Amino acid sequence: MGTRVRGWRWRHSPLRRRSDVVEAWTVLVVAVLILVGAPLAGAAAAWWAHGEARSVSAEQQAERHRVRAEVVGRKGDTPPSVQADGRHTYRATVRWTEPGEGARTTTARVPGGTRPGEVVDVWFDSEGRVVSPPVDGTAVWQHTLTMGTCAAGGVVLVVLLGHSVVRRVALRRRLAEWEREWARTEPEWTHRDA
Repeated sequence: MGTRVRGWRWRHSPLRRRSDVVEAWTVLVVAVLILVGAPLAGAAAAWWAHGEARSVSAEQQAERHRVRAEVVGRKGDTPPSVQADGRHTYRATVRWTEPGEGARTTTARVPGGTRPGEVVDVWFDSEGRVVSPPVDGTAVWQHTLTMGTCAAGGVVLVVLLGHSVVRRVALRRRLAEWEREWARTEPEWTHRDA
């Protein structure tokens, strides 16, 4: 029956090797990096991503405008596509009235199940092209959380990969030390000449 002695790599002992000390310090560094470094990296990445996403959202809000348009008819037999939020859309001809310009028509993506005669929101950029709606606050926060989580997870992955490399090197050195020690000790135990 074996007993496990905790912290043996930290204690002074004739059996403790240099590789044991390196491994003990590595475990301590890994713990600090995972418990402190990964959350800090995740928070920094999330903060940066939030600022970038908010500036993109503000830029889109400034350059895009919404028009309430009536669906006139479906555009051919185009298959529906899926938006980022999971809703199905299809192309349809829409009509609206611009103040001072009269009635205008264009082709835009409308939600699935929209029938002719219904009114939908259509977004245009500064050049009059049909575009997707500007990024809203929910999408900004989703981007922020995704980037923060990925950054923290990436740090944890790199730290654990580095730790496994250090452990592998330490194990190879330990085995090489044992081989040298055994080559020196084995003749005494077996009473054979080397």
